[in-house]
Amino acid sequence: MFPSLCLRRLLPVRTPSGMRLSLGAAAASAFSCGALSLSPLRGARLASSSSSSSSSVTATQWPTAAARPTLARINAQSVIQSAIQTPSVIQARSASSATLSTNEREPETHRAVAYWYLFCAALVFAIVAVGGVTRLTESGLSITEWNLIKGMKPPRTEEEWLVEFEKYKLFPEYKLLNHNITLPEFKFIFYMEWGHRMLGRFIGLSFILPGLYFASRGYMSKSIRNRSILVAFLIGGQGVLGWYMVKSGLRQELMDAKSFHGVSQYWLAAHLGSAFVIYSILLLTGFEILRTSSRSARLISEQITTLLKVPGMRAFAMSTHQIAALVLLTAFSGAFVAGLDAGLVYNEFPFMGEGLMPSDMWALSDPTVMEKPIPKWRNLLENASAVQFNHRVLAMTTTAAVAGLWVFSRRFSLPKSTRIATNALLGVTALQVTLGITTLLNFVPVPLAAAHQSGSLLLLSTSLWLLHTLRRLPVK
Repeated sequence: MFPSLCLRRLLPVRTPSGMRLSLGAAAASAFSCGALSLSPLRGARLASSSSSSSSSVTATQWPTAAARPTLARINAQSVIQSAIQTPSVIQARSASSATLSTNEREPETHRAVAYWYLFCAALVFAIVAVGGVTRLTESGLSITEWNLIKGMKPPRTEEEWLVEFEKYKLFPEYKLLNHNITLPEFKFIFYMEWGHRMLGRFIGLSFILPGLYFASRGYMSKSIRNRSILVAFLIGGQGVLGWYMVKSGLRQELMDAKSFHGVSQYWLAAHLGSAFVIYSILLLTGFEILRTSSRSARLISEQITTLLKVPGMRAFAMSTHQIAALVLLTAFSGAFVAGLDAGLVYNEFPFMGEGLMPSDMWALSDPTVMEKPIPKWRNLLENASAVQFNHRVLAMTTTAAVAGLWVFSRRFSLPKSTRIATNALLGVTALQVTLGITTLLNFVPVPLAAAHQSGSLLLLSTSLWLLHTLRRLPVK
């Protein structure tokens, strides 16, 4: 009992952390956790044999009187050190355990996933370009059925080609527009649509199969894995939208229409808009993974955080988001232009007839012109003149916004990547406007119109690149 009695007699002390500690309480705590070791005494007791006398046991268990104060001081010092150090050690171990547990729950995304995302984005870019040519060559309605598996095999024999040709003759496009088409010409438009559909199947497989592999190997974090599931559903939905778009151009009710434009502009806009959304997710995700998985990820994040503290810089960064949304909206309006063949009216610029606004802007809503006028919101989406005017206004607004952003950027000392992206955005915008005006003035030739549609996706890519250079991404 001597050591504990000595400890109780000592005065309370204050630890470096400011905590008042009673040595007696510390000793009791130390005994319970093993901080105060009496193993020499226990060892001495165990070492004594059963035949030894009680006096020898007593001598073995307790030290001499001269050594007792020294032992008390040594044990007191060890108790204090243990009481002071134990919380920090426990905290460090808890942090280490929490870090290990977090790493087990949330694995880092491998850079290979970024390259896979960017590869799929390139495929989507390609199918948008092919889809534009398919639309411009009026090939989209040449295949009148949708068979996911059987449709992969094109006709090979002359008899098979004749069967497909006869199916095509049953629908409005042949009767109203292509009644003089020959079999060789039909084969061309058939292969255009078949190639477009096969590319869509290839994109689906290129995304789903590697995605399953990366997920099974733990190459994706939880957030990227969930995003991949979303993209997979969007790609599947894109195929469904494509078929409903084609189906809208096969309706027999179109035989009674005054003019035949092919598929519904609403389904076309939904199909094209969905492709642009999928492309944007793929591109931004690829950029995000490449940056967060790089060695300089933390440095870049700190640089962007510091940059955004500069007065006016946050407004500049928000403007890049707004311009990307404006580019996407302008491309969406272009789908209505394509769906209504609105590029074939008012082939002049900047005027539309006698003024900047066409005289028949609200024709379909005018009761003096139409027996059954439609609401004005529908007129904006179904009147070819109004649709072209909308596209012009959005295009000029986007151009002015990009030019203003470029002028605004001269006020700041931007990072090299941001400066290059800003200059590239201005250049691509000028190219896209030039292509659009040239396409209109030349009555929409296929090469120029296809380049204009691809240019819209290039412009979106550049705006997303600029947006990405100023994004603050979480760094692990």
